[in-house]
Amino acid sequence: MNYLRKKTIASFYEKKDEKGLAKHLTVWDITAFGIAAIIGAGIFSTIGRASADGGPAISLLFIFTAIACSFSAFCYAEFASMVPVSGSAYTYSYVAFGEIIAWIIGWDLIMEYAIGNIVVAISWSEYFVSLWNNLSDNVFHWGYFPKWLSTDYYTGYKNEIHKIAPTIAGIPIMFNLPAALITLGITWLTFKGIKESRTGSNIFVLVKLAVIFMVIVLGSYYVKPENWTPFTPEGVSGVLKGISAIFFAYIGFDAISTTAEECKNPQRDLPKGIIWSLIICTVLYVLITLVITGMVNYKELRVADPLAYVFDKIHAPAWISMVISISAVVAMASVLLVFQLGQPRIWLAMSRDGLLPKSFGKIHPRFQTPSFSTILTGLIVGVPSMLFIDADLITDLTSIGTLFAFVLVSGGVAVLQVTQPEVERKFKIPFIPAKYSLTLILAAVIISALVFHNGNLQKCIQGLFMNEKGSLVVGRIVFLLTWVTLIVLSFKYNFSLIPLLGVLTSGFMMLELSATTWYGFFIWLAVGMVIYFAYSAKNSKLNTVAEK
Repeated sequence: MNYLRKKTIASFYEKKDEKGLAKHLTVWDITAFGIAAIIGAGIFSTIGRASADGGPAISLLFIFTAIACSFSAFCYAEFASMVPVSGSAYTYSYVAFGEIIAWIIGWDLIMEYAIGNIVVAISWSEYFVSLWNNLSDNVFHWGYFPKWLSTDYYTGYKNEIHKIAPTIAGIPIMFNLPAALITLGITWLTFKGIKESRTGSNIFVLVKLAVIFMVIVLGSYYVKPENWTPFTPEGVSGVLKGISAIFFAYIGFDAISTTAEECKNPQRDLPKGIIWSLIICTVLYVLITLVITGMVNYKELRVADPLAYVFDKIHAPAWISMVISISAVVAMASVLLVFQLGQPRIWLAMSRDGLLPKSFGKIHPRFQTPSFSTILTGLIVGVPSMLFIDADLITDLTSIGTLFAFVLVSGGVAVLQVTQPEVERKFKIPFIPAKYSLTLILAAVIISALVFHNGNLQKCIQGLFMNEKGSLVVGRIVFLLTWVTLIVLSFKYNFSLIPLLGVLTSGFMMLELSATTWYGFFIWLAVGMVIYFAYSAKNSKLNTVAEK
């Protein structure tokens, strides 16, 4: 059996028998989905901790990180212009690498979308409870939200909340009600249709943007330029401490590629929406960082809600902090919405290819949405987040799943540019020969490291390949070997630079994650491979055709 059998791009343009999804999305809608997915907890919490580490220079790190993310974003855009159907990285990998790789990334994407949304639902619950308690203190005085009604069993026992929870037959009653309710509401919205989801997303985005503009405009009046001096108070190392958090503040633009089949003109509009959402979010991130680091000293920003904190610090009217808190709740809901849209469409694509049962591809006759997959996604997110999952346990798994998708999409574009250059691309990444560029960049990195260590080769090697404790970092050695391998392959196949930079930047972030995260990732993939060989490989439509 050929496990690397590929789908052709032409097959996606053939007339299909199955009922399709409703086409309603425009460039603005796609851009709004991108903003909805990207601007979440990052701008309302992570940005503060990153600024506390690196000072005002974190604003530059947002720009550099956006450039790194843009490598993968460009690859998603080019793929979307070639293969304008639901499926995102799964479908793209099916074309570029073959079925078994496509299955791996499809299974992997469950971590990014469905499992990742458990983290989002729990985070939304935390924001909601905080807002509820804030309103109780300052406005309505209705009492704090009960802890046993906003805590799963794992967290409840860890924090001894089970001791104050009501009991039935001696069993403490604890569940995360806000997480369950927001998941139920978002699932209902995505089940009803893409028009309703689009409307909800657009409203969420308008609220977020209005609050962010308010923070920028009002905050600019309280900026003290002396707070920006020195611009890099903790040096380069302080700035780089925030690279992981800031990189993940951009994750989300890939989710909008799952809506390709619901776009009016996906080959034109999806690339524009992906790129526009990334540009808009970058500008907002940079402006917000400059404003909050200008309003107060950067050292004060290691708080959970930095935007609200800076206005409290300058004794601004209390309603400003309240509006910001409400916007944070809206922002998290919008992230949940976009990812709840993404997972069912991945399953839809996999079901059409025979890798999952037909029920996963069922389209509701009235709402024209993947009904079974949407409900199942809601259950997978709602039940664990309500009852037994601690967000910290799966956050890194979500991150590694996302980065793995970035690596395969970037690598897939590089492969198709060489193997299928004749395919029409409404959006095409500018070609820059990688064989010379990657070599020069690697040489520049090595020379810079030598200069930084005053020409001491031993210290240079230690700085590149050892951590602060003096232990060898295997991931960095693997990264260097990957870089050299890509240079060699570029001389052989004449690859383009930008897709390979997407592979390297995302691969580097993967290799910097903990060993525990990698163990979890491999276990997850192993379970997926059991399912593939037990069911998917023999039920694949490509296998059925081959047998005939």
